[in-house]
Amino acid sequence: MPNRTRATMIGLTAILMWSMLGVFTGGSGAVPPFLLNAFCFGLSGSVATVWLIARARTAVLRQPLRVWIVGTLGLFGYHALYFTALRTAPLVEAGLINYLWPLLIVLFSGLLPGERLRPHHLAGVVLGFAGAALLVTAGQSLALDGDYAFGYLAAFLAAVVWAGYSVTSRRFSGVPSEAVAGFCLATAILSLICHAAFEETVLPSTPMEWSMVALLGAFPVGLAFFVWDHGVKHGDIQLIGTAAYATPVLSTLLLTLTGYGTLGWATAVSCALVTLGAVVAAWESLPFRRRAPKQAVT
Repeated sequence: MPNRTRATMIGLTAILMWSMLGVFTGGSGAVPPFLLNAFCFGLSGSVATVWLIARARTAVLRQPLRVWIVGTLGLFGYHALYFTALRTAPLVEAGLINYLWPLLIVLFSGLLPGERLRPHHLAGVVLGFAGAALLVTAGQSLALDGDYAFGYLAAFLAAVVWAGYSVTSRRFSGVPSEAVAGFCLATAILSLICHAAFEETVLPSTPMEWSMVALLGAFPVGLAFFVWDHGVKHGDIQLIGTAAYATPVLSTLLLTLTGYGTLGWATAVSCALVTLGAVVAAWESLPFRRRAPKQAVT
């Protein structure tokens, strides 16, 4: 398997893990967002750092200041802005605005060296956004209220920050993905500071809730960021960005299977749109589009 294809497949596993976010969060109790963030990033960063120590790889954490700024602002900045949006704007509208980030990744990727933004990339990401929008709004119309302008702005900035972080990471392709361990620890510390400043402490109250926090830190708020980093640095970033619209669809399906949600016509149509969008975005990479090289005539 070519390295680019392998990196793309690795990056796509982040989407599978992020789809578990709703289920694990729903089972984690009433832990406030920044404290939950601190727990999860603290766990993932600590485990990854222990792994680096065991393999004598701690040197990967010695990165230029600009790498630390991009990595920490990407992880912490996105979550801080997203939490702010959810607290200061209606959930549906804030969620939908935030889901502009896959679209922005595809658009921003056209600025990267060696990448070309083609019409089928744009068509695919628009189809994906339409599917996500249908799912998030449940087929209902939106009413953007000027009173929530600050929350809407925070949601949009969250999308810009995550897209910017993902695309900028490509420029640091020489930085090993293991360095994300340091960004996770920095994010945990900043989240703990925000928790102390803005939230009341509520801890998980049962072993099951603690186990859900551990699973969050292990996968959606842990390993997912490492494989995402590898995928956007070395894989097909435009395909990965478009495929990210599968996250809310897969999340809804998992929530339904675990008793937290219900299926409806909007979910079925959303699945179709997101799937179609991914196929369109990957059009040039599909097996039947690959032509065997012509043999020279002797």
